[in-house]
Amino acid sequence: MREKEIEQRLVREVKKRGGICPKFVSPGMSGMPDRIILLPRGKFAFAELKASGQKPRPLQVARHKILMGLGFRVYVIDDAEKIGGVIDEIRTT
Repeated sequence: MREKEIEQRLVREVKKRGGICPKFVSPGMSGMPDRIILLPRGKFAFAELKASGQKPRPLQVARHKILMGLGFRVYVIDDAEKIGGVIDEIRTT
């Protein structure tokens, strides 16, 4: 499945659960995740979207490590079937 299709499904699924999933743009800091998942009750995480079987680039991995080191959750989603589980995990933690 293409990255764009996975990204569109993520946005739809987050919206169904009462949240929003805006595109995350960080001028001057390349490699940041594609989307922020914002759910009710202040639950949130970052999402990096990839086409099926694709992996993040080294710069993206480095940015993810920085964010995780600060205590944020970062998910790499390369399969639309993972979306429900990711959202459920964010909601329950």
